[in-house]
Amino acid sequence: MRDTSGVRETSALRGLSSAEVAERVADGRVNANTDVTTKSISSIIKDNALTLFNIVNIAMAVLVLFTGELRNVLFMAVVGANLLIGVIQEIRAKRMVDRLTILTAKNVTVIRDGKDTEVLPSVLVVDDLIRLRTGDQVPADCEVVQGSVTADESLLTGESEPVEKSVGSELLSGSFIDLGSLVGRVTRVGQDGYAARINAEAKYVKPVNSEIKATINSIIRAGTFALIPLGIGLFLRSYFHAPSDLNAAILSSVAAVIGMIPQGLVLLTSSVLAIATARLAVKNVLVQQTYCVETLARVDTLCLDKTGTITTGEMEVAHVVADSLDIEADTSEVIGALAAIVCANEHDANDTARAILSYLKKESIEPPRTSRAIPFTSARKYSGCVTEAGVAYVMGAAQFVVGAGVAERALASEIFGELERVLVICRVEGFDDNDALQGEVKLLGFVGIRDQIRSTAPETIRYFLDQGVDLRVISGDDPRTVAAIAARAGIPGAKHWVDATTLADESDIAKASKTCRVFGRVTPQQKRLLVQALQAQGHTVAMTGDGVNDILALREADCSVSMASGSAAARNVSEIVLADNDFAHMPEVVAEGRRSINNLQRSAALFLVKTVYTAALALFCIIMPPYPFIPIQMSLLSFATVGLPSFVLALEVNHERITGNFLANVLERSLPASAAITVSLALILTSGRLLHLSVAEMSTICLVVTGIIGIALIRRISLPLNALRRALLASVVLIVTLGCTLFRSFFKISAISSDMCILLVPALFVSIVIFNRLYVFLHDHSKESRVFSAFVRVFSEGDNERSQGSREE
Repeated sequence: MRDTSGVRETSALRGLSSAEVAERVADGRVNANTDVTTKSISSIIKDNALTLFNIVNIAMAVLVLFTGELRNVLFMAVVGANLLIGVIQEIRAKRMVDRLTILTAKNVTVIRDGKDTEVLPSVLVVDDLIRLRTGDQVPADCEVVQGSVTADESLLTGESEPVEKSVGSELLSGSFIDLGSLVGRVTRVGQDGYAARINAEAKYVKPVNSEIKATINSIIRAGTFALIPLGIGLFLRSYFHAPSDLNAAILSSVAAVIGMIPQGLVLLTSSVLAIATARLAVKNVLVQQTYCVETLARVDTLCLDKTGTITTGEMEVAHVVADSLDIEADTSEVIGALAAIVCANEHDANDTARAILSYLKKESIEPPRTSRAIPFTSARKYSGCVTEAGVAYVMGAAQFVVGAGVAERALASEIFGELERVLVICRVEGFDDNDALQGEVKLLGFVGIRDQIRSTAPETIRYFLDQGVDLRVISGDDPRTVAAIAARAGIPGAKHWVDATTLADESDIAKASKTCRVFGRVTPQQKRLLVQALQAQGHTVAMTGDGVNDILALREADCSVSMASGSAAARNVSEIVLADNDFAHMPEVVAEGRRSINNLQRSAALFLVKTVYTAALALFCIIMPPYPFIPIQMSLLSFATVGLPSFVLALEVNHERITGNFLANVLERSLPASAAITVSLALILTSGRLLHLSVAEMSTICLVVTGIIGIALIRRISLPLNALRRALLASVVLIVTLGCTLFRSFFKISAISSDMCILLVPALFVSIVIFNRLYVFLHDHSKESRVFSAFVRVFSEGDNERSQGSREE
């Protein structure tokens, strides 16, 4: 019994002395740094701040500040907002996951100086003696020196069958005591422990697998390579064209450079994904890496861990039958005996006993009073009790109670599933002082125990099957057990299973991955190789898991999902954590991803239009200066024809299946407007000189034409129109109109004169004809065009090479 000080004298075992503990701590033989941890706040800020996008924009802002035109630095608001959203989202997810880790951490009882005391697992040292009992997690690798238990090593090996441990046996860190109590001597600590060694293999930089991110990065990278020569060339040409106006040359060059970088698309993507993660957080889904919402929506292969994903990790009573094996026979005495036995031993209940207790509660069974309890031991393989009426009952494995033939007869009856754990319930004359059976054993009946399938698992599995997602079940359990559970959950092809111990190398795993749906006896390293094999076949792979044995595969998968109840390492390496351990949330994540991607594809076209025509216009103006826009005018166009409509359209409900490539879909919508604007602006700048229009007048005409084509594109991508989209179009028209009239002095826009209309009207006509004709043509022929596929391939190759390099590092 513990006293109020939290320690008690231990006569049999003294443990280490304080001096011995201090010596080991000084030598570094302490159980610290054993887990994979989440990113630090400083790392999150650094990763979000030190990006090519931010560096380019800051450089442009410095140049604008040199001119003193502070209003032209308005574009930095987008940069700041994007940085803020990214940092806040990642820190929020980090803190929630860290909180889960703290909540699941428990002190351990250690014997030091002959006393029991509670300490954190991180302060254990080599040779410490620790006390563990039913339900405790093993904090460090140790050797049993006193007592015997059954241990659950499923988080380490995936094998759900409890393992017997006695004096001299090794206990691995991360396993749980299923039944019994012991004293263990710590043998390995810190990074030398079993769980820590597996964790260490997962500590590499995992690249983000996102088409949207890859596309944006490619555009920024291509824009950066282009903007340096274009920006310098445009500045020099503008400066030498008007040497007296250095500020004008800087502003026009910055406007061109800023236009080439899709600032708004970066902010829109961050905002839309942040909103998606906030919505999912309300449903107890924690998203640690925002782009994984998109990745999961694109997944075509889902690898499921058995325990914790398909099953609850607990057992359930499947059948209770009388000794006659007649399903209709009276089972009242069998159930009464069950109730008496498990309730008498409730304080030491293992998985089987807890399943029976749950069954009795559901059936509202009241147990008879007992006078003696016979606890289960791994040596006897049975438990029992004696009621107050003097009746003795026993429950256990048939071969230890009545003979193996009885169990064989029960399984042959086909009442019990092939892989159910069948126990016998018997009446005996009594027990001796050593709890051994006495007298004749009378068989009363049987109870079948099996893994409990999550109630929502079959429906969730049907959802993924309906969406064309291929399913694999990967487990450390016996493949026949896994196959039976997969079949019960509704996974097709469950009969095509393989024992991973028969797979000799990577080539065997690759072959099996093509034909088999269930994999048993899989090691952590084989799980990772299996994911790699599926990816090599061109699949986008998601992996679910909750144990240390899953983290290598979780790290390797394109999108990884873990349960909050699993190991801290699994949670920390996963992009998505199901805080309430409910696999049924997965369709909700897919739905959010579809809404985000489908709407972003539509909105991204607006941003890419500006990027393309700005680059083309910059090249044209190097030959024929000056550049027609300044940064504040680009801000008006960006907000009215790009920013506002893209945000409104991106938040609409859209659960359609994702088809095609992100960049190809965007180009199909954006190229017509880009071409129309580029041609019309070149026409305006060329003809404006012939008509002797001023730079300000040509700039105004260019802005009006660009705005109208932008409105035409918004209308096209908004079809079919609804009330929200009509209101959006009206708002865009109003903003452009007000900017060109009431607020024209702020945006440095000239009043439209009759001389300007001579050029404005034909330019509008030409641009609208080009836009409509090209939009219809590309919409009808894009699937047949090789231009898109070649363009996408060029943009994608670089990102794939970088991702591979990051994995290898």
